[in-house]
Amino acid sequence: MDSSGYEIRIASEEKGYGLFVRKAYKEGDIIFEEKPLVCCQFAWNANYKYLACDYCLRPLESAEENARRLTGKNDLILPFPECCETEKDLITECEDCGTKFCGIECQMDAWDRYHKSLCLQTRQINERHPLIQLQETWKQMHYPPETATIMLLARMVAMVNQASEKQSIISIFSEFCNRTTNDTQEITHNLLGEKFIGQIDVLRQMMQKALNTESVPKWFTPDGFQGLLALVGTNGQGIGTSAFSRWVKNVSALELPNDQRIQVDKNIDRIYDEMDEVVGTFLNCEGSGLYITQSKLNHSCVPNATVEFPYSNNILTIRAARDIKPQEEICITYLDECQLERSRHSRQKALSSLYLFSCKCAKCEEQVCDPDITSDEDDDEDI
Repeated sequence: MDSSGYEIRIASEEKGYGLFVRKAYKEGDIIFEEKPLVCCQFAWNANYKYLACDYCLRPLESAEENARRLTGKNDLILPFPECCETEKDLITECEDCGTKFCGIECQMDAWDRYHKSLCLQTRQINERHPLIQLQETWKQMHYPPETATIMLLARMVAMVNQASEKQSIISIFSEFCNRTTNDTQEITHNLLGEKFIGQIDVLRQMMQKALNTESVPKWFTPDGFQGLLALVGTNGQGIGTSAFSRWVKNVSALELPNDQRIQVDKNIDRIYDEMDEVVGTFLNCEGSGLYITQSKLNHSCVPNATVEFPYSNNILTIRAARDIKPQEEICITYLDECQLERSRHSRQKALSSLYLFSCKCAKCEEQVCDPDITSDEDDDEDI
């Protein structure tokens, strides 16, 4: 018998499936935790030396190294080194290609799931290698801030190639929404927009050259490949990890004399201000993952649950943002905090472009007669 505190069932004809709680949850309660089916660090994020485990995205820098890089101050010293969670003595790397992992367990899991296929093809690393060219081509098409990466698709193909039951893993991927358009509202997914039309077939052909795609021929028809891009774009959950933020959390939990606490907090604020001057909001090791259960959660602009990554790796936590009653649907937001504060028009534009639907949550219905958009929002939007 399923003992989880939630169940998956049809939310509505328009929304499809949703997750509903079987019991009451208090604000702050964890509803469930989940590891991804597959995840990958963003290409530009890795290029800018955000060092992360290739499998779980755990940071490979110490908190002090992280803070030094993000502030540009190589002489910065962090107190309480025992609050840093990075265990550098456990870091391993693939002998063939040099890919780094936070430990032997992640290295072995990566090898068993996808890295055996990809490593064999990157054993002789050079700029002309098809896999390297594929990633570089993607980077020139998709500049930061990133929301997807072509290497997530490569890992999906590799997972099928390495699976003993290939049809089983293909079936799991087929459960994710992969619509390229919303025919009712004539919406096309952002990754398949007009500016990418001439580039999509280039990526498809490059992937066929770089990978063994015989196990998934339907994925590499023109329509199938567009569906694959839409699957990643629609279902990909952003992942963010940070050695420094974990250090801050652990330092904040220390019992310190009041005067020392005040000084420590001031220093932390100062470091964050210095980071902001150098890298702005790009503080984390960032990537994207596909989560089977989380992908069933619907959006609301007034969500009753939040997505968190409390362990600074790819393990996702869904936590109640307020008290939730039995049989209530669990809803998260697909937008970031800044987007949530924008007008209804701006939110709808983001959701239709990235997720192919128009939101009809309580907030959007209440604001249906509000002015569409401010000039500032119109200038700032880059969806």
